[in-house]
Amino acid sequence: MDSDQKYYADFHIHSKYSMATSKQMELPFIAKEAKAKGINLVGTGDFTNPGWLYLLEEALKETQREGIYRFEEVDFILTSEVCNIYNEGGQTKKIHSLIMLPNFEMVRSFNKSVRKFGKLEADGRPILSFSLRDLAESLFSVYEDAILIPAHLWTPWFGLFGSQSGFDSIEEAFGNYREKIYAVETGLSSDPPMNWLLSSLDNITLISNSDAHSPANIGREANCFKEEIDYSSLLNILKNQDTNIFDYTVEFFPQEGKYHYDGHRKCNVTFHPYDSKKHNNICPECGRPLTLGVLHRVYDLADRDKAKSEGRVGYKRLVPLREIIADSLRVGSKTRAVEESYIKLTTYFGNEFRILLDLPEKILLSCAEEKIARSVIKVRNENVEIKPGYDGVYGQILIPEENPAKVVTQQSLF
Repeated sequence: MDSDQKYYADFHIHSKYSMATSKQMELPFIAKEAKAKGINLVGTGDFTNPGWLYLLEEALKETQREGIYRFEEVDFILTSEVCNIYNEGGQTKKIHSLIMLPNFEMVRSFNKSVRKFGKLEADGRPILSFSLRDLAESLFSVYEDAILIPAHLWTPWFGLFGSQSGFDSIEEAFGNYREKIYAVETGLSSDPPMNWLLSSLDNITLISNSDAHSPANIGREANCFKEEIDYSSLLNILKNQDTNIFDYTVEFFPQEGKYHYDGHRKCNVTFHPYDSKKHNNICPECGRPLTLGVLHRVYDLADRDKAKSEGRVGYKRLVPLREIIADSLRVGSKTRAVEESYIKLTTYFGNEFRILLDLPEKILLSCAEEKIARSVIKVRNENVEIKPGYDGVYGQILIPEENPAKVVTQQSLF
């Protein structure tokens, strides 16, 4: 790796052993997509599942860097997401957490310690019937420097701060283990400025990951480091919120996430939180409670009017390249035309992140198809139109069309 090259990591994905996940979520397809995206380090996901763990142990090769394994020129780190479902304070809690460990021996020890609390074979993301404190105790008993991260922090049903079954603070959830929670995952429906409204997260590092269930979604959110990392350096970066190494997170526009605004999908009702409160958080069509989204919950817990960004890891909002191509061509994102254009662009320029983040505008405009090039530039400048997502419905990020009178035709390699 060159000294001036960035190191991108996506720590949270799933394998084919998780429910509602593509059968292509196998190592060859994962590695291929990671290289196309520009992702250098990928979380394995699902190490609690015996079938996936067997495949990982067979295929991944150890490296000289602690906790880093290798498959087809892509780095991997051992990760898994678990779901804790339990009763506390008269309420059912349903919380997802991301776990990282440095080697297979520790993974097997952890799996053995939690097996009696859930059927690990049933899903890549197992349901464990004990509390978050018990999860922390089991994990840190295996390895005191294990990494435990609340996943998609604000998702209504399964986020630690979720409106439906979450907590109001990390302390409330983890008790004495609060001091070992160094980072949280923002999720698709929130971004750093939203989280910076909470002073309780000032000493918490914010990370962003794809939570991919299919290869195409790998890297839709990610983390950019200024140099290669291993397990120990990652732990220190998260502990210290080290901006000297951790450069920025790659973010969705949070409005594109499917739980950003409040709403009721069945009634096609969507509200900004201020409008929801005018309706007492009740759907005006059917009279049932609205699903309160991430923005609403952030406002409820925020203790600032303005985000405090000093000393925090930066961020960049992006739209995935396939979506940009589809919008430019006015076709569906899963069409052959989009995939052919995507392969041509990533093959010529190296990878998706280079196109979206680093390629000079002059080169982009002279070498790529003009509509696509101009759309990439608009997204970089956040010149987009937004229709926020709600109640499980993804939002839409629309790229405004050029004024035909101002368009200057460029030669294209494609």
